[in-house]
Amino acid sequence: MTAPAQSASLPPERDHAANRLGILFMVVSLACFVINDALIKALGSDIPLWQTIFVRGVFSSIWIAIALRLTSVSVQSRAHFCPPVIIRGMIDCLATFTYLLSLLHMPLGDAIAINMASPLMVTALAVLVLRERVDGLRWGAILVGFGGVLLLVQPSGDGLNVYALLCLFATLMHSIRDLVTRRIAHGVPSLVITLATALTITVVSGAFCLNASWHPLDLRAILLLAAASLFLTGGYFFVIRSTRIGELSVVAPFRYSGLPIALVIGWVVWGDLPNLTGWTGIALLIGAGLYLLHRERESRR
Repeated sequence: MTAPAQSASLPPERDHAANRLGILFMVVSLACFVINDALIKALGSDIPLWQTIFVRGVFSSIWIAIALRLTSVSVQSRAHFCPPVIIRGMIDCLATFTYLLSLLHMPLGDAIAINMASPLMVTALAVLVLRERVDGLRWGAILVGFGGVLLLVQPSGDGLNVYALLCLFATLMHSIRDLVTRRIAHGVPSLVITLATALTITVVSGAFCLNASWHPLDLRAILLLAAASLFLTGGYFFVIRSTRIGELSVVAPFRYSGLPIALVIGWVVWGDLPNLTGWTGIALLIGAGLYLLHRERESRR
């Protein structure tokens, strides 16, 4: 059972309101993902990757179970865990592991730059599959934003090998995941979709942990992983809400908001600051985002 695209059924004023809320949710989700990454970075590299993912996944599942309890959302296994929900969880799991695997074997800047091609892919898929309309000016703003990403991360090109193709595959999987999210029936709560994603990643990472050595966790590591899982859960939930209520071609470009947020956190916590080229990229990112908001406002008028 699939849900029709919202833009085909909502009145224009409700459609624009949904887009604005979808943009807000996308920015919040990226902020949550970036904070999660910062907490994992603070954890250090002593703990094996699969163990980190597994423990974080266990905590995420606990947070979601608490949220389900507090919101009185009941999980109906037969009705809610329908094929689109299961497929989405598997695609998200595949995207997560392939991206992390590529990240271990290539420069960080190259991986981020490739991953930030997601808005371009999502917009293209929205046009081809969902028949959303994207004018030339909006395409131009998305490309300018991607150019800003390249200037900010300044990929070296040293890691452009088979792992770069793997990273590109992960980016494509993230884009298809968002497309599948739009095909999930509106009767399935977003928290249930979040739970399906967390459980899938936890089970798969747990299977990998069976053949790996287990690193003992101290209190600091446990607290960092618990906090990271809380923000990861928020990121999961809000990105699902964003892609379910807003047009993908409108909300997807605001994935770029994650880079300025990461820059602020990097400056506050680690004292990292970009060079002149990086500041130029930031200006392009902000300008593209403001222009897209302006286009959405003008379209509403």
